[in-house]
Amino acid sequence: MAVYFTDRQEAGKALAKELLHYRHAPQAIVLGLPRGGVPVAFEVARVLRLPLDMMLVRKLGLPGQEELAMGAIANGDVKVLSNIIHELGVSPREVESVLIAERKELERRTREYRQGHLPPSLEGKTVILVDDGLATGANMHAAVLAARKKKAARIIAAAPVASRNAAALLDEVADEVAFVDIPRHFGGVGQFYKDFSATTDDEVKNFLNPFYQEIPKEHS
Repeated sequence: MAVYFTDRQEAGKALAKELLHYRHAPQAIVLGLPRGGVPVAFEVARVLRLPLDMMLVRKLGLPGQEELAMGAIANGDVKVLSNIIHELGVSPREVESVLIAERKELERRTREYRQGHLPPSLEGKTVILVDDGLATGANMHAAVLAARKKKAARIIAAAPVASRNAAALLDEVADEVAFVDIPRHFGGVGQFYKDFSATTDDEVKNFLNPFYQEIPKEHS
């Protein structure tokens, strides 16, 4: 039977147990994928006694079926596209339209969440990427590529729950994966949470703010 979490905080504590070998690890950092991955990552960082930040990614929703991912983007001009685009005959114009809209939202969230604070340097670091669950794995795939682009030394893709396809994908692109469960029947991430209410922008900032207090701001 698949695991069942009360909420994202409980899921984060469970995930942290899979990552205890990184407790107090030098040059390691936990990066949550907003929005839902941040409260999970907060608990992971708290248990492992590691700094917390975020890796901003945006799902590219299929036109007309936005919950179905046809890819994802991340900061640093990182883009991942799925074969579903060709299989369903999504036109280049439709893909570009979604890309433009999601890039704008990525920029908005960057400004909103960072509040002028500089992003962390990932060069030479062990980066633990955390989301609240992986359905297609597209967002996490983009996050891994973005961390690679920033010259991370080791990249761990972690989530409380993942579909078999997503777990297989991340096992290929990350240096290490960590999941609490890879259930046989996967209808969606929300089915494994009693409370899967949307994480708000303010909640994301509240989780990150304690870690941002000592991070310098960009010069205005």
